Amino acid sequence: MASDLSGINKCLLQSEALQKYIFETNVYPREHQLLKDLRDETETKIPSRALMSVPPDEGQLLSILLKVMNAKKTIEIGVFTGYSLLTTALALPKDGKITAIDIDRSYYEIGLPFIQKAGVEHKIEFIESEGLPALDKLVEEVKEDDLFDFAFVDADKTNYHNYHERLLKLVKVNGLILYDNTLWFGTVTGSPKPNYPDWINYNLESIIKLNKQLATDPRVELSQVCIGDGVTICRRIA
Repeated sequence: MASDLSGINKCLLQSEALQKYIFETNVYPREHQLLKDLRDETETKIPSRALMSVPPDEGQLLSILLKVMNAKKTIEIGVFTGYSLLTTALALPKDGKITAIDIDRSYYEIGLPFIQKAGVEHKIEFIESEGLPALDKLVEEVKEDDLFDFAFVDADKTNYHNYHERLLKLVKVNGLILYDNTLWFGTVTGSPKPNYPDWINYNLESIIKLNKQLATDPRVELSQVCIGDGVTICRRIA
């Protein structure tokens, strides 16, 4: 995967002025200071990959959803430096629990001091693993009464459709499963950007496959939200 994401805008809003207005009016004033500090640290330490973080307006959406549904047990596939993870941990009650899965702990270590400073490290069980083996193990172990309330997926796009099948066994009925990047920098319309890294076009087919799968899946109802580069919210109904 190409590492340099500089110069690419994840936000699909066509007006930079409108994006600036939304962020300066509604997002940045409400952003938790430690989330801001983590975002700044990520941009400082790994500027070429900082775009991989969940944007703060999306973090606001995650936080509201978690609080409205009174979620207590969540799972996150793909952690990076932990912006969405810290957002979730701050939104959960004191006895909330997050199972966080990522193939590379070194990025998580960048965000860990901010998680610790926020006093929410005890809510997190970090598993350094590829997604599918970790999920398969959980499917074997989890009991019906111990299913997850909420799942957030922001990992390798080629396995999104495989993650979906596992998560339908791990998330309870009426629970939410969120998939990040489902409009994929706007390329799902079939108009890839020639100045974008090759891996964006490489992953496009996987995102389109997932979108078709979710759109026809009778086990969920869904809403695809144009925030960041697309978030699909699925409620498990069967």
